[in-house]
Amino acid sequence: MIRRALLSVYDKTGIVDFARALVNLGAELLSTGGTARTLRLAGLPVTELSEFTGFPEILDGRVKTLHPRVHGGLLYRRDNLEHEAAAARYDLRPIDLVVVNLYPFEATVAKPGVSLDEVIENIDIGGPAMLRSAAKNHAFVTVVTDPADYPEVLAQIRAHGDTTLELRRRLAARVFARTAAYDATIAAHLPVFFAAAEGRPAPERAPAALRIEAPLVQTLRYGENPHQAAALYGRFAEYFQQLHGRELSYNNILDLTAAAGLVAEFADDPPTLAILKHTNPCGVGQGATLREAWDKALATDRQAPFGGIIAVNRPLDADCAGAIAEIFSEVIVAPDFAPGALAVLQKKKHLRLLRVRLDPHRAAGWEVRSVGADSFLWQESDGRPLTDADLKVVTRRTPTEAEWRALRFGWRVVKHVKSNAIVYAAADRTLGIGAGQMSRVDASRIAVWKGREAGTLPPPGQKPAGECVVCSDAFFPFPDGLIAAAEAGATAAIQPGGSVRDAEVIAAADERGLAMVFTGVRHFRH
Repeated sequence: MIRRALLSVYDKTGIVDFARALVNLGAELLSTGGTARTLRLAGLPVTELSEFTGFPEILDGRVKTLHPRVHGGLLYRRDNLEHEAAAARYDLRPIDLVVVNLYPFEATVAKPGVSLDEVIENIDIGGPAMLRSAAKNHAFVTVVTDPADYPEVLAQIRAHGDTTLELRRRLAARVFARTAAYDATIAAHLPVFFAAAEGRPAPERAPAALRIEAPLVQTLRYGENPHQAAALYGRFAEYFQQLHGRELSYNNILDLTAAAGLVAEFADDPPTLAILKHTNPCGVGQGATLREAWDKALATDRQAPFGGIIAVNRPLDADCAGAIAEIFSEVIVAPDFAPGALAVLQKKKHLRLLRVRLDPHRAAGWEVRSVGADSFLWQESDGRPLTDADLKVVTRRTPTEAEWRALRFGWRVVKHVKSNAIVYAAADRTLGIGAGQMSRVDASRIAVWKGREAGTLPPPGQKPAGECVVCSDAFFPFPDGLIAAAEAGATAAIQPGGSVRDAEVIAAADERGLAMVFTGVRHFRH
């Protein structure tokens, strides 16, 4: 029987509706700080935990749930006479349901310029302690750490007055996976921040041992192909919320995370829209509105977007949604959707709509890939931004202001194209994209072919109407790729440099009047 519930959450998604349902089912609510204020503002009866324990929050909130009446109420066994006697002697009232999620340590360490003090303050102490106490005593206590589990928990309480042991066991296992991953993240990041605070070189950034504990989110219909079994694990719901459409497939998930990572590059830019297919961008545009950005992105390639993934850096409005609805798309990813946009897009029952809560690549800061049954590759995420200090003009001519804007725009796109990657770009749109080729000159040829077919790049022998630059994710090993770009109409180029033939490539650029910039930074993507 759920008589008393303790709610203390950082992520307040759905907490008011969940708490209201518990009250209607007869449960008493205990809560702390911001969660208590949220529930009280919603008109719900709630008891502050300090009133329940008889001990105030102290030390700027560092100590508020670490109290015997909290952990005693969670840990005592309801079928043990000695425990029952101790509970009566020390007035330990049972807590039957715990809803806790943790301070966002992962998101905190991913923030640029975050201080050591802020990192330390976002190490949750009371939250993991309560979760572990409740999970240990799961025979009697239900513990929830993910808002996605609220509906199932409520359904069982409505049906039976309590949750089933099977569900409590499943939720308890998720708790230990979550706290293990949380502690592993802290252990991995703290040495780096300590070294920075002490002015020492950063220690080895790779973890000494790779520990991945991730709960099963859902089994998928199949993997990349129908004969392959597949499943999704981890904290996907913390990064994306599906609002509409069929169940996501394995390939959908790969594509939409790639799309979210690309559009995150333009988070602070004017309205930007990207269209991707098989994790590769096939068009990116910017404009005064998302509709204008859509028109520019679609113009890069009018064939590939069919069945593609669309990502935007602004809440999607009805005007842009109407234009998107004219073609078939698999997934749309956005920070939010205007009601008018939802009204248009939800008419398409197979279209998946996802709200982005957080860019998963930057939140994690690292990536893992399997290379066999029991071997893994680990690396930091490629979140390195382009800085002014990176830019080195190596040709006689310096880029114009318009070319600089185009170079910076295209560089952020080519970073997300599979290698070998070439992007032709203007200041506010892509003009042609060549991805995943075995030679860089072939990638350039494909980008030119695509651009000419779409009309964004001029026919041979003609000059482009506006600025046209070429961006390469790695160095040009020979002048041929640069020469092909010049023949396609590019007037400026950006690339990492570092080839043994750099001098030949620079000479080819000078002969054709191109401005060329080296970044010293490579963005391979395999």
